[in-house]
Amino acid sequence: MTTRPPIRVVLADDERMVRTALRAILSAEPDLEVVGEAATGTEAVSVVRERRPDVVLMDVRMPEIDGIRATEQILATLDEPPRVVVVTTFEHDSYVYDALRAGAAGFLLKRADADALVQAVRLVSHSDTLLFPSAVRTLAAEHARAYPAPPPWVARLTGRESDVLRLMAQGLTNAEIARRMEVGPATVKSHVAAILAKTGTRDRTQAVIAAYEAGFMNAR
Repeated sequence: MTTRPPIRVVLADDERMVRTALRAILSAEPDLEVVGEAATGTEAVSVVRERRPDVVLMDVRMPEIDGIRATEQILATLDEPPRVVVVTTFEHDSYVYDALRAGAAGFLLKRADADALVQAVRLVSHSDTLLFPSAVRTLAAEHARAYPAPPPWVARLTGRESDVLRLMAQGLTNAEIARRMEVGPATVKSHVAAILAKTGTRDRTQAVIAAYEAGFMNAR
């Protein structure tokens, strides 16, 4: 039986006590390994480039550059970027929304318990799901752009692509979407690639945000 290597995690938070607590929680799990820490956004980008983790737990408010800019740089400059999970105090903080637009896989509240933290790291590492899809919907509604008409990409989506995008917005993985639609995972992966191309987005988080902002999720 092949043993899966541990999930490599980088912790980015300007408070040493927070990093120490996160490290203690994650290091207690045999399948998780903390491979680096950062106290500033600039340092986070550097550590991630050097250590190449699977997951980054990213505070949004940090010195030098904030977690949003750090997330953008990480996702834009690495060929195989890690999954970034924003760690925040307030669920509806505008910083959270900006981080999701930058491509973060989701967010965790700092008051989350140890089990929730561990499960979130495992979830985003081994799948393409999004954390807190319902909160994404609320945040998008609060920050929705005023489009005089739907963006052109909306009309270019096929019926199947529209269905896939709506299921992505519910936080379903490709495998879960495949089961729901009774198609193969490769078919779903192809639909997701087409959705990213047509929406002009880099990843599924950005595609979901674009869908909400365009009013696509309210239309049938």
